[in-house]
Amino acid sequence: MTETAAAREALELTCALIGFRTLASRPEEIERCLAFLEERLARSGVASRRVVHEGLPSLLVTRPDGTAPVLLMSHIDVVDAPETLFTPRIENGMLYGRGSIDDKYAVALSVVLAGEMQEALRARGLGPEALPLGLLVTADEETGGRRGAQAALRHLRAGFAIALDGGNLRKIVVKEKGILRLKLIARGKAAHAARPWLGENAIDRLIADIAVVRRHFALEAPDRWHRTMNLSRIQGGRAVNQVPDEAEALFDIRYTEQDDLDALLAGIRREIAGELVELEREPLFLGGESPHLERLAAIAGFPELGAEHGASDARFLSAFGVPGIVWGADGDASAHAPDEHLRIDSLVALHRILLEFFLGLLPAR
Repeated sequence: MTETAAAREALELTCALIGFRTLASRPEEIERCLAFLEERLARSGVASRRVVHEGLPSLLVTRPDGTAPVLLMSHIDVVDAPETLFTPRIENGMLYGRGSIDDKYAVALSVVLAGEMQEALRARGLGPEALPLGLLVTADEETGGRRGAQAALRHLRAGFAIALDGGNLRKIVVKEKGILRLKLIARGKAAHAARPWLGENAIDRLIADIAVVRRHFALEAPDRWHRTMNLSRIQGGRAVNQVPDEAEALFDIRYTEQDDLDALLAGIRREIAGELVELEREPLFLGGESPHLERLAAIAGFPELGAEHGASDARFLSAFGVPGIVWGADGDASAHAPDEHLRIDSLVALHRILLEFFLGLLPAR
């Protein structure tokens, strides 16, 4: 596919964004990156505004009345990586670097498309009230999204949303699993390790309770649409020569629309000896129906409409009544990996599809 000037601009902007170390632990880098994007948008004549929630800024582009026919969602924050991954590298048709596929290419592409739409409006003698898209760029997707997407969505009204943070050119994600995080606590009685019969070992009790939890997550087969459980962390004991009196385990559970979480938790609690604490419960993403999806799928050549086991900021859309999808370029499932990369040809193709889609939303001359 022929690379256009706009697609090259998106690639160059992605390279520039990779250089920002936008980690949760580096708020000054998040600030620098957002300021860079604001200046880039302003140069294209696109007005943006910030929403700050609990000290975390997000960037919004909407029509003057706060609406967006179609909202593009993306995020600048990334997971930690060696310093070398913050230097972009292009090799064999791939762009390598932290954030290349998750999710800085999406930020760059969104900014370029906003500029193209602004130019198209000027050519038609139209103002920003006819802007066919909106942008939401957040900085905490990797750490939960509550100060970013969830808070910022209160400040706009969108008819449809595309979270450019998953899927690929062959698959549009219309459903994602929800998240449940649990802590299992076992308590015993401390004693000297030389006389273990005088104590009650909390780690032994924890192991027994973990076995109970596992029975509620019988895995039928990998890559199937059912709830899953990952035992993420175990800790207990204070000294090697002491019978531990407390131990705990953390679980990351991904659930589907077939699951009754309250019934699941009640069942586990009836069977364990220890205490089960719910730490976090995040909703499913169920995209809903929209004529925008039908038209976009047609332009894209009717990719598969499917589900994804992971979670994204799209899960906040339903609470605001916004139908949407999760979609994006190809990165060969390399997000968060040492070889994280973007397939450049997929960026070119995605730009072409979205440009045609948004031009079709503009009023007639």
